Amino acid sequence: MILRRMRRSARSIALCAVVLASPISASAASLQDALVAAYLNSNLLEQNRALLRASDEDVAVAFSALRPQINGSATANYSDQATGFGGGELVSSINLGLDLLLYDGGNTRLGVEAAKETVLAARAQLVSLEQQVLLDAINAYLSVQRDTRTVSLQEGNLRLITQELRAARDRFEVGEVTRTDVAQAEARLAEARGAVAQAQGALAISRELYVATVGQKPGTLEAIGSLPALPDTVAQARKLAEQNQPSIDQAQHQISANELNAARAQAAMRPNIRLNATAGHNSRIDNNSSIGLQLNVPLYQGGQLKALERRAFAQVHASRANLNQVVLQVRQSVSDSWSQLAVANAQLQTSERQISAAEVAFEGVREEARLGARTTLDVLDAEQALLDARTNRVVFETQVFAAAYQLMSSMGLLTASELRLPVQQYDPNEYFDAVKQAPVKRSKQGQKLDRILGRYQK
Repeated sequence: MILRRMRRSARSIALCAVVLASPISASAASLQDALVAAYLNSNLLEQNRALLRASDEDVAVAFSALRPQINGSATANYSDQATGFGGGELVSSINLGLDLLLYDGGNTRLGVEAAKETVLAARAQLVSLEQQVLLDAINAYLSVQRDTRTVSLQEGNLRLITQELRAARDRFEVGEVTRTDVAQAEARLAEARGAVAQAQGALAISRELYVATVGQKPGTLEAIGSLPALPDTVAQARKLAEQNQPSIDQAQHQISANELNAARAQAAMRPNIRLNATAGHNSRIDNNSSIGLQLNVPLYQGGQLKALERRAFAQVHASRANLNQVVLQVRQSVSDSWSQLAVANAQLQTSERQISAAEVAFEGVREEARLGARTTLDVLDAEQALLDARTNRVVFETQVFAAAYQLMSSMGLLTASELRLPVQQYDPNEYFDAVKQAPVKRSKQGQKLDRILGRYQK
């Protein structure tokens, strides 16, 4: 039932948009154009994509600990001893060392997996920010449209009151009205001029917001013809939100990362075994080399390891509670958006009836004023009531669209993919796949990574 009312309202909105919107040029920008520009120009998205790549590098850092660590060193020392025999001695050496982790109770591998879960949480956060960027662009687009139409209504009102003032002065000249009627029309004209200035100021602010949000000047904007596809019931909307909302996905990956870190804290209490090997050359003793195993067993650390374990499990508990809270917030957000959409639809339908009644009243009062049965103030009041009704319709139409897209965002569906925006979407897997095994610079994988970085850092 609610959805049918929404669809009927969408048809009425489309009709009103055709009637009230300013003439659209062939080069008018659509809502999709604005969303594409916002997606491509957003500094916030660019910043968080770079932060996501930084999280990808944490996986590479963790993975590198499973590989051999090879270090080289070289020294040269000259000593001039006062022995009486003259001359000094130059001693040089070169050494190569290798260190390889053989066993640490799974600590390092758990660290790799925890870093991967953190990356997945960062990806979900990036999706949340993408939704916010697109929602801000939609609200900016709607604000410019609303304020443009409001300016048009206020300017039309100014012209009408100017005509009423002229008529009042003519009737005053022939003695049909008093000086009071003329003064009332003059006062209302001054008020109308102030309202035009206020509306123009609000439009200027909305245009600046559009530039900041979308990344370009608004120009002429097309009217939005219909509402996005929405579920039939609020229960369906909540279900979709629980399946698609990135904030829930982010909280789930945070739990997984904390659980892995808790397992790492337990693994830190186990022994670890490392392979050490060295080879070198010294100008005094010629070549030397060694190889051996090193066993480290944590016997007593002053209670540090148990404290770290308890802290890790406390973070697991906190992240689970956070997930429960996030789910509650998502459900509340869906319910709020659903209610706001229903209220805005009801207000829009009421405004339609209000406009119809106000138009009839205005025409009747103006005709009665011509016959001397009504005063100029009565005409001005009727005209103001009609203006208020038309302005309310513009506001309610904007609220309907804003609530509909807010509902989509609450359900996790306000993304470039879901909206099918014609853009080259950012692929987080590309960089992750190139970096996850910590490639060295001169390898084939490292060269591919350099090409990817060169594209991102232009």
